[in-house]
Amino acid sequence: MELYESIRNEICEVCHLLYERGYVVSNDGNVSVRVEPDKVLITPSGVGKGRMTPDMLVLCDLQGNVLAGTRYPSSESKMHLMIYRERSDVMSVVHAHPPLSTAFSICRRPLKERYLAEMIVGLGEIPVTEFAMLSTDEVPDSVRPFVQDHSAVLLANHGALAWGPSLWSAFDRLEVVEQTAKVFYYVDRIGGGVEITQEQADTLRSMTGFYQKLAGKRDT
Repeated sequence: MELYESIRNEICEVCHLLYERGYVVSNDGNVSVRVEPDKVLITPSGVGKGRMTPDMLVLCDLQGNVLAGTRYPSSESKMHLMIYRERSDVMSVVHAHPPLSTAFSICRRPLKERYLAEMIVGLGEIPVTEFAMLSTDEVPDSVRPFVQDHSAVLLANHGALAWGPSLWSAFDRLEVVEQTAKVFYYVDRIGGGVEITQEQADTLRSMTGFYQKLAGKRDT
């Protein structure tokens, strides 16, 4: 049996979904999962997510040393590894270029208006990082200020990035970022929206635990 076989298959499933839903094209994006406290499986550089296969994934330590795999890890692996080093509770990181999210990142416009209850409960404000030159230390440095207090950001002129306690939570959060960007875009086209009040937002945040319980298995 291949090392971390089930996780490899799930990563490929997420990669294929990213491609099928138009969140990436060509070699865009990267996905990683922490498989042990100090080990991460990450997608390789230069392979389209729509044709990703389990054997292509690369196993690295948190310093970026390749432990297994025949390919080079993603050129943005530094960004992923920084998040894992900063947040021991993060188990997955997903980066893609969803069209509307990326457009907001180019406009350097954060998704911060209190329009959506689901956004308030799930993600909160989605900030925009400073522009960072691709594949350099500037990228993790631009994300680092937001890692502790957020679970997603827009990378200036680059795309969207999300992280979470599981692979599917990170993927879901990235989808919420793109959906939020779509709603904000339509609100702007219509002529502007009405925000949820601060008091209402505080009440929604207080219900986070309630919704987390509903997302789990029911006691029988």
